Amino acid sequence: MTKILFKDLENYFDKEIEIQGFVDKIRDLQYVQFVILRDSSSKIQMTVEKNDTNKEINDVISSLTKESTILVKGIIHKQDKVKLRGMEFIPSNVEITSKSEEELPIDILDYTNKSNQELRLDNRFLDLRLDKNYLIFKGQTIAEMAMREYWIANNFIEIHSPKILGTASESGAEVFSLDYFGKKVYLAQSPQFYKQMAMAAGFNNVFEIGPVFRAENSHTAYHATEFTSVDIEISWIKSYHEVMDAEETKIKHVMKKLYTDLNEEYKEMYKKDIEVPNYSFPRIPFFEAKKIIQENYKYFGEKEYDFDRKEEELICLYVKKNLAADFVFIIDYPFAARPFYHMLDSETKLTKSFDLLYKGIEITTGAQREHRIEVLKSQALEKNMSLESLDFYFNFFRFGMPPHGGYGFGLTRFLMRFFDVESIRDVTFLYRGPNRVNP
Repeated sequence: MTKILFKDLENYFDKEIEIQGFVDKIRDLQYVQFVILRDSSSKIQMTVEKNDTNKEINDVISSLTKESTILVKGIIHKQDKVKLRGMEFIPSNVEITSKSEEELPIDILDYTNKSNQELRLDNRFLDLRLDKNYLIFKGQTIAEMAMREYWIANNFIEIHSPKILGTASESGAEVFSLDYFGKKVYLAQSPQFYKQMAMAAGFNNVFEIGPVFRAENSHTAYHATEFTSVDIEISWIKSYHEVMDAEETKIKHVMKKLYTDLNEEYKEMYKKDIEVPNYSFPRIPFFEAKKIIQENYKYFGEKEYDFDRKEEELICLYVKKNLAADFVFIIDYPFAARPFYHMLDSETKLTKSFDLLYKGIEITTGAQREHRIEVLKSQALEKNMSLESLDFYFNFFRFGMPPHGGYGFGLTRFLMRFFDVESIRDVTFLYRGPNRVNP
């Protein structure tokens, strides 16, 4: 028998059916018992009169504990006087399939208790039972599906790059090392080099949604040691603006899909609609953005060649106020702030690169890549990198490499802002940080 989801119960009025769920609330009164049942899709009220006929069911309900799971058989009735969805379930049989202990390690509903956050992470399986958290992961599913839908429609190939590397990826900083049959190897910081290998293979357009690892001893709300990165790379480009065009189109497609599939539940939870951007994302050069922040907010960032977190927030405030946009590209970063493989403009000596900011936080870094091997080697030397350690990477460029570019998109940072939560911990199934590797 196919499990009946609670959200679909209106299709079964006046029929005898079988449902299963968690016990959300219990009210055991003198003459009647009310049990609110919950599954991932919705809730339903079960009502049982106390009498001799129902004594067996009454006894079972009297022994129930919150968060236990039960299987019930009975009839669902339309009942306008019931506040919860205007319906109630009258059971003919109740079976406890698992009984929860009386005292839970966390108060599931007390989500505002900040002192309880670590305990909630220790008991994440309980924390995730919140409607709010289920909505987050439903949104993540829809967003990933929409990305894949867009990419497949635009002739992208999905790749799964290795996460165990013989050479530390990119700069070699902030990587995890491990023993690999007596040899030192590293966990991948990003699939960057392998995306570019796919360009050399003639794959044209590729994407990957997968884990990456950063050995950052950071305890901020924006960092994790393991997170899901969304990466794309495209060939035969003439400008990094083509890469930004591709990301902007993808994000608009994702936001439209989220609106179509999630807005009703989102609005019920957040009391507002999902905003689908109908504007072109502003593109502001790095030094111009610095000037805007300094002149309008009298704030001078701590980094000369990059943005600090405060600057990201301020430029997004400015763009929201003056351009009515939640998304903004910051472009043309100095080479000092970028990896060696970002292409340089021959005149300005700035990189053909960009960050995409969303509601005060960077969610994407991208660029046109340097595809000419001698220039690439020269830029690596300028960054004081060992050419020998990068030999496997340079090999990709020796036998023809299309002009190409791409970006890495932080899924959890996007979800954090989309669902208006304070930390990526809240939008990560199981968070990993410097002090957290369990459960």
